Amino acid sequence: MMNRRYFTILLALGTALSAIACGSPASVTNLPAPQTSKPTVELTVSVAASAQDAMADIQLAYQEVAPQVTITYNFGSSGSLAQQIAQGAPVDVYLSASPQWMDDLVTKGQILAGSRHDLLQNSLVLVVPQSNVKASNFPDLATDRVGKVAIGEPESVPAGRYAKETLTSLGLFEAMQAKLVFAKDVRQVLAYVATGNVDAGLVYATDAQLSDQVQQIAIAPADTHTPIIYPVAVMQDSAVPDAAIAFVDFLSGDTATAIFQDYGFGRAD
Repeated sequence: MMNRRYFTILLALGTALSAIACGSPASVTNLPAPQTSKPTVELTVSVAASAQDAMADIQLAYQEVAPQVTITYNFGSSGSLAQQIAQGAPVDVYLSASPQWMDDLVTKGQILAGSRHDLLQNSLVLVVPQSNVKASNFPDLATDRVGKVAIGEPESVPAGRYAKETLTSLGLFEAMQAKLVFAKDVRQVLAYVATGNVDAGLVYATDAQLSDQVQQIAIAPADTHTPIIYPVAVMQDSAVPDAAIAFVDFLSGDTATAIFQDYGFGRAD
């Protein structure tokens, strides 16, 4: 016959095992809750070449507030970027150096309604190589002292279109046809001037301040070209519209504004 004391021990042990198996409060409530992390979000952002340095700093700042978001930039001329988007490139956010190309995407139904707004403003300046100055103002561009002048391709590069407008308004564009060297974006114009491959070039003020190999000699009068405005928007086909909207909102905040101002941009408003 089973010893009574031995039977009592077995009964107590069985009760304890049953409690554990059934998940009784006494056995479960003190366990630590499983840790959950936010899912990683990937954003593809197409940006006008003239804003690439500021946007690199903004990427670092945004990682501080949204570490789960990975940003991949695509830099180029605003027109080329808009054409890529129109052809189906997977882009979440587009920052253009010209309202024209943003308007084009709106017409094609590729901008998320209500997400577009004007973000930045800039100005156009005339620069020359630091070591070989052959011009001191816009009229000098038409003289024999100046051989080649670089501007962006007016059909796809906003800085080139603004440059053409300015030269036309000043009565210089037709006279300079043989001198003009067209570049794929405003950074290429800056490089041409910095290396002395051309005698002068028209770039944004924000680009001019990035190189110690060029010097700014004149500012294009504001009434010689359309306003230089940078609109930003979320793409209609973005796979992560909420994350894209949050990033666009960040671009309008105090942190991003301070970074843009450090690079010479003004607020569009």
